[in-house]
Amino acid sequence: MITKKVDFIATIEVRNANPNGDPLAGNMPRTDSKGFGLISDVAIKRKIRNRMQDQGYEIFVKSRDRSDDNFTSLQKRYESVFNSKDSDEKVEKEFNQKWLDVRTFGQVITYDKRSIGIRGPVSISMAKSLETVATTTLQITRSSNSMEAKGASGRSSDTMGSKHFIEYGVYVFYGSVNVYFSEKTGFDEKDLDVLKESLLTLFENDSSSARPEGSMALKELFWCTHSNKLGNVSSAKIRDLLQWEQPNPDNEIGYSDYKITLDSEKLSEYEEKGLHVEFLEGL
Repeated sequence: MITKKVDFIATIEVRNANPNGDPLAGNMPRTDSKGFGLISDVAIKRKIRNRMQDQGYEIFVKSRDRSDDNFTSLQKRYESVFNSKDSDEKVEKEFNQKWLDVRTFGQVITYDKRSIGIRGPVSISMAKSLETVATTTLQITRSSNSMEAKGASGRSSDTMGSKHFIEYGVYVFYGSVNVYFSEKTGFDEKDLDVLKESLLTLFENDSSSARPEGSMALKELFWCTHSNKLGNVSSAKIRDLLQWEQPNPDNEIGYSDYKITLDSEKLSEYEEKGLHVEFLEGL
């Protein structure tokens, strides 16, 4: 089991990509009411699960295109291991033992008329851009025949569509690992290393039309290990450590222009209390 609380801060660079489309808004990049870009915590956890799976670990919540066990639903995956005669205690224990994402993020189990809530030790926030983002919409057409053509021309009508993307943005998200919840699920130091590796390689093997290879990258991971279970300082104070500068809008902006760092004065104070911080670059 882990014995020390962990907090982390991660930064993401986006170049000409749609980091997280909203299906209720025509797949436009998500933004808040003030125009700051958002990536949902669900989307981030999906990518972490994918990276865990890429590293060879068993995952319960698999996306449809990544199902490698021939099960098309979570219910079928559950039924391949458990039945109605199993006790709730057995189901909860073996869920945590078998599936890494369950003992990491938790899971609600409602099959066989059960109601089991597993609370995972790892919590992750939504990612939010440091500045407001501008969404660019590109009109696209498909000139190949998707349906058999009618008439003498030999071609069907072109299909019109739109592609939305953000030209540039830097996003930040935060996370924490709770020792007390890890004791209940069995999340241990090895799992913690897998989580760290998954974060550092968050966008590997994740390319798509909306996110071309290299258009999104985890740039930096500030990994804060406390010296005890409760933490030397609160997670809110860890969040307040992050500092950055607003780039000159007249210049072509890159990641280094934000000069992202941690407040050195506060960091020294927290380190005296036992906090240890690693500065890691994404792979």
